[in-house]
Amino acid sequence: QVQLVESGGGSVPAGGSLRLSCAVSGYTSYRYCMAWFRQAPGKEREAVAKIRTGRGSTYYADSVKGRFTISQNNAKNTLYLQMNSLQPEDTAMYYCAASTRESCSTTNLGGSSPYDYWGQGTRITVSS
Repeated sequence: QVQLVESGGGSVPAGGSLRLSCAVSGYTSYRYCMAWFRQAPGKEREAVAKIRTGRGSTYYADSVKGRFTISQNNAKNTLYLQMNSLQPEDTAMYYCAASTRESCSTTNLGGSSPYDYWGQGTRITVSS
C-alpha cells in the first residue's frame, strides 16, 4: 500500500524557515512527478512546487519563487520542501503528492489532476 507521510510542520514567526519532509513507502510504479500543494482556510488547494523525478526539473508558484525549494532524496524515498522567509500568507495545510501518470511531466507547475497519491497533510502557521 502506497503511503506518503508529511512531517516538519509547525508555527513560526514571519521571516522564519521550516523544512517539510514527505516519506514515501509502498511504491511499485514509477513516479513521474512529486509535488507540494497547500490549502489555506476558505481557499482552494493550490500547487506550490513540483519536481519531475527523472530530470530533476523544478517548478514553483510565483508566490513562493526564490523562497521555497523542492528537492528529493531518491535513496531515502523522501521529498522535501525548504521554506524560507515565511509570511503569514503561507499559512496553510501542506500536502505532498505523487503521480504515476506521465501527464504530470509538463514544463510548468500544473495542477492537481495528475496526482494519484496524497499525504495526510501537515499544518504551517506563520504569525505576523
